[in-house]
Amino acid sequence: MNPSSHTAPDDLIQPFRIDPFALRGRLVRLGPTIDRILSQHDYPEPVAAMLGEAITLAVVLAGALKYDGIFTLQTKGDGPIRMMVADVSTEGAIRGYAQYDAAKLETVLARARASCLSVPLLVGAGYIAFTVDQGEDTDRYQGIVELAGSTLTECAHHYFRQSEQLQAGIKLSVGRAGHRGAWRAGGLMLQRVPPEGGYGVIADDVEDGWRRAMVLMSSATAAELVDPDLSPHRLLFRLFHEDGVRVYDTHSLEARCRCSRERIEGILRLFSPDELDEMRQEGVTTVTCEFCNQSYIFDEADLDRIRAA
Repeated sequence: MNPSSHTAPDDLIQPFRIDPFALRGRLVRLGPTIDRILSQHDYPEPVAAMLGEAITLAVVLAGALKYDGIFTLQTKGDGPIRMMVADVSTEGAIRGYAQYDAAKLETVLARARASCLSVPLLVGAGYIAFTVDQGEDTDRYQGIVELAGSTLTECAHHYFRQSEQLQAGIKLSVGRAGHRGAWRAGGLMLQRVPPEGGYGVIADDVEDGWRRAMVLMSSATAAELVDPDLSPHRLLFRLFHEDGVRVYDTHSLEARCRCSRERIEGILRLFSPDELDEMRQEGVTTVTCEFCNQSYIFDEADLDRIRAA
């Protein structure tokens, strides 16, 4: 691996592998994409940061799967942040949103220090769910586990232990950077994947290699994970060069919602004429996408056409 080789610094998944221990990994970098998603809503800072972590976790996990469709991460809890949803398509389109109780959030913020704004305080008791939807003609896969941990990373580790029996490690970072204070995010995931035909080294060395890689991954600082001046190749080389790290082609990411006027019309057709009348205000019905905050306005002529469909 050439640490000086150039890759775009943002909005990508960088797959990599650590030889000879057959460890697969992904480095995620989000710049303008995460800033656009979080800035589309006027979220309080703690809500935006938690949603940014959920989105980054979804991207990290989606990069570990072979699927053709949509990977969705969802949390539901009894805390100030009632729900978070983040999804990632195989084409790299990302979106996400959060629902929160402003009064509950104000109470929590008045009592807690910024460093203590954890999952138990902000999301509360509840669950985290991971769903893979590959279309109408396929079965949906869903894994659900209770929220157990002070961070979403710890909740994901709990999921691996309880549901997947998968050995994996994750590290995430979300924060503001630069003179504009734009949102940035980064993530690392390491996963043990036994190779076909067995390992080329003895079992004790495999275990030592796994533990060593986890320690090296944990040495990456929060600032390094989001630093636009530290390329993915340079960061991976700094962390893992002694064990031989191999990088593969990157996958690009972008903020892109799937809502459209046609989709909203399809949803409105599911309502009765009386229900459509109840939605109308000042002669029009306005539907706002929870993900991208785009509003779609339907006047009386539009609603007559929908009723007649």
